[in-house]
Amino acid sequence: MTPRTTRRTDAHPDLTRPDAGAPLFSTWRVGTPERQQATVEAIAATWERRPWPTPALLGYHVYTGYDGTTLMHHSQWASEADYEAFVKTQRQERVDEIDTLVPGIERLGLDRYRRYRSRERAAGDTRVPGLVVAVRIDFEPGAAERRTDWIGEVLRALAGTPDDHRGLISAHFHLSTDGTHVLNYAEWESEPAYDAVLAAPGEGIGDGGEQWERVRTYPAVKGFTSTRYRHAVGLLPA
Repeated sequence: MTPRTTRRTDAHPDLTRPDAGAPLFSTWRVGTPERQQATVEAIAATWERRPWPTPALLGYHVYTGYDGTTLMHHSQWASEADYEAFVKTQRQERVDEIDTLVPGIERLGLDRYRRYRSRERAAGDTRVPGLVVAVRIDFEPGAAERRTDWIGEVLRALAGTPDDHRGLISAHFHLSTDGTHVLNYAEWESEPAYDAVLAAPGEGIGDGGEQWERVRTYPAVKGFTSTRYRHAVGLLPA
């Protein structure tokens, strides 16, 4: 079989793909907006010069942080075993080339997940996300089983206040495989739409009503960390 080539895309990933059994997220610190863009180009060029590594990699997307210093990486794999096979045979040569083009990248770690539930895009909604917000929700030690209940509380709150979240296109809740946290990958129409929700009552979480108060004060939640990103480039098999 002839290896497939690699192509770039501006399209955002479909987080609900049923064949994405192992969604992975990682963060790199590169220092400046100029180095952000240089690193995005180095990643894309490095991958385009090589065949697509395996059909088990469904897509690879890179995002630039609004902080001007970081990149978020999201790859969709059929399984963790497929990713481990890639690491053993093909990852290092790509890393070495990128590091030659942009020296001094700080890799802050890789997290492994399973997507649990989503507040999916409404039927007929064709908006392109202008903002992606990655929200990490950390839980107390030993509280891994409480994460799914907390996600249920959030989805019920969203369903109860749809008019207050018109700028929210979708929200995808992932459980970390180490049991420590939840990652919410949220697609927003724009940064102003997201800021409007943060400015509403409720300390940045919902409208301050009873349902959102249960989300905010849920037992075993240690804290929330949110980071804003722009989709920079997607890489897919041609």
